[in-house]
Order: sequence, then C-alpha cells, then structure tokens
Amino acid sequence: MLIGLPKETKDHEYRVGLTPSLVRTLVRRGHQVLVQAGAGEGSFLSDEEYRLAGARIVPSAEDAWAAEMVVKVKEPIASEYRHLHRNLILFTYLHLASDRPLAGALLESRTTAIAYETVQTEGGKLPLLTPMSEVAGRMATQIGATYLQRTYGGRGVLMGGVPGVAPANVAILGAGIVGTNAARVAVGSGAQVTVLDVSHDRLKYLDDIYHGQLQTRISDEYNIEEVVCGADLVIGAVLIPGGRAPWLVTADMLPNMRKGSVIVDVAVDQGGCVETTRPTTHSDPIYEVDGVVHYCVGNMPSAVPRTSTFALNAQTAFYILLLADEGLDAVRKNTALQYGLNTYGGSLTYPAVAKEFDLPHTNAIQALA
Repeated sequence: MLIGLPKETKDHEYRVGLTPSLVRTLVRRGHQVLVQAGAGEGSFLSDEEYRLAGARIVPSAEDAWAAEMVVKVKEPIASEYRHLHRNLILFTYLHLASDRPLAGALLESRTTAIAYETVQTEGGKLPLLTPMSEVAGRMATQIGATYLQRTYGGRGVLMGGVPGVAPANVAILGAGIVGTNAARVAVGSGAQVTVLDVSHDRLKYLDDIYHGQLQTRISDEYNIEEVVCGADLVIGAVLIPGGRAPWLVTADMLPNMRKGSVIVDVAVDQGGCVETTRPTTHSDPIYEVDGVVHYCVGNMPSAVPRTSTFALNAQTAFYILLLADEGLDAVRKNTALQYGLNTYGGSLTYPAVAKEFDLPHTNAIQALA
C-alpha cells in the first residue's frame, strides 16, 4: 500500500502520525511511505531518520496526500479538505460530533475515515484515545496550576499551599482516563481534590487507591454546582465516546464561581462540558467569562509532542499495519476498526455522530458490504 504522512497543519501541532521505527516496519512489509519534508521536526524527528527508515521524502502536502492511506494525528482543517477523495483511507483523530464542516467534507468526498477516538475493543476500551487522554489529564493539572498564577489572570493560589495556608481546591468532572490522570498530578501537588462521576465503580476505585487523599462525589446537578462554585481549578474530563460532551457547568454557574478561578476543559474536542467553552489554540489559549479564566486548547498534548508522538504510535501501530496489509478487509474482519469507521462511501457509519447532526446512519458492516 502507498501510505502518506503529511505535516500537521493545526496551530502549534507538533506531533506526527508515524515514527521512523513504524515507517521501517511498514517498508519491510512491502509498503511505500511518502513523508512530507519536515513532518517530524516538531517531535525532533529528522527527514534523514525517515529516509534511513526507507521512506521517500516529498516536498509538499499534495505529494504526501497522494496516497491510498493517509495517517495523521489531528483532523484535517478546511485547507486540507481538497485532498479528500473516495479512494482514500484516512486514519486520524476526527471528533466529528463537534465538527459539522469536516463531517460534510468527508461525506461529500466519499472518503473512508477511521477515527482513533472511536476504535473500541471488547469491554468498551478505547485504546487509541487512552495515551493522549493520559497526557492531557496530567497536563490539565499543570496548566491549571500555571493559570492560577496572578500574572496569568488567576486567583494567585499555589496548588499545594504552604504551612498555615490552605491548598487549592480542584474539582475534576469525570473519573475516566483524563480525570484519573489529572487527579494523580493534583493529589501529588498537595491540592485538595474532589472527583465527580456518574459511575460508583470508578469513584470506588479512586477512593480505594488514594486512601482518603481525595474526595469523591456522585455527579449530579446539586453536587456539580456545589463543588464547582467552591473550586479554584475545574478540570472538564467528560467523555461520551464519539458523541458530544454534555454541559455539566452552565453559564448560570459562572457568576457564582470564585473570581480568578480557572477552567481547563479537556472535553473541548467533543464540544466541551462547560457551556461557555469555545475552542482556543496554543497561540491564544485563554479567555475570561464572568471573571473565570477558560483554557480550551483542543490539541493540548502537542505541547509535549515527543512524549505524545511515541505514546500514540505505540498504540496505533497494530491498526496501521493491519490496514496497510489488508486495506478495507481489515475493517470487515476487525470489530475494533468497525467501531472506528466514521464515514464510508458518502455514508455516516458512527451512530453518535449521525444522531448529533440528525442525519441517517448506516451500519459499518452494511456500508462495507
């Protein structure tokens, strides 16, 4: 198969979809890989490393997109829609439930689009979302600590406090991968942490491993409002696989929150779990509403691209090799990839996205048949 690796175009996106190691494996299995010049530089991976791995370095994005399968990290932006076509397999993060224009472009071009975030194994695990959720969760606490500094518009609160002065109050909405990793860093910094979730099992798990170092609360309207309004830092860590995140923090709550408190909404890729969330970029990461600082960068893990690139490739490699070796037959045979299929032949094949846009849904197996 001819595989393309274009350079990422999203603001300050420094990750890359293939490492030289994975390129070498693909080439040894008889595949050809086109790497756009400079694609790996953001993760300190040189063109020479890709060349030595057996890739062909091509000068432009058009050259890299002229392939049977394109592997990326982030969803195509509007300037890349022209590269989409019906004979293309696109394998990347998509987050279509919050991106109607991209969904429309994929349907119109009849591109086969497989989303990392909806590839799902038995037991409901999301193996390709997990590594970036781990990174984003740990970063969310670090970033929140930074923007709590008065010089960045925050309350001027130190996460762990000092002897005689209380630590920061941290509210984490969601006890999944993001929330668990955010809690790990927040507890480690000495903050007073409360985690809310609808799953008693997840809350019990956190309670068991932290032995009273954090508090857990069932996520309902009353508890959310009470905890959020008393917090210095709120981390949005809600996930509805493939679907839009629900608003747990409403605009009406913000005037009652502490002035200078900080919201880091990791769920921004899926529309955000805070009503006042709107996507920001690494170039312009924050804005303020009712005295509350909002950080809503959709590609947070790009700030640590080398760690993120290698963590992501460790999980995507199995599926990339499967698709390269077998093409669409890999999707027909592999249930996890069937969950990952979002569009095929002009049809929406992921039910949560179809529901969000009130569009027809075609079962993945039926579409491929």
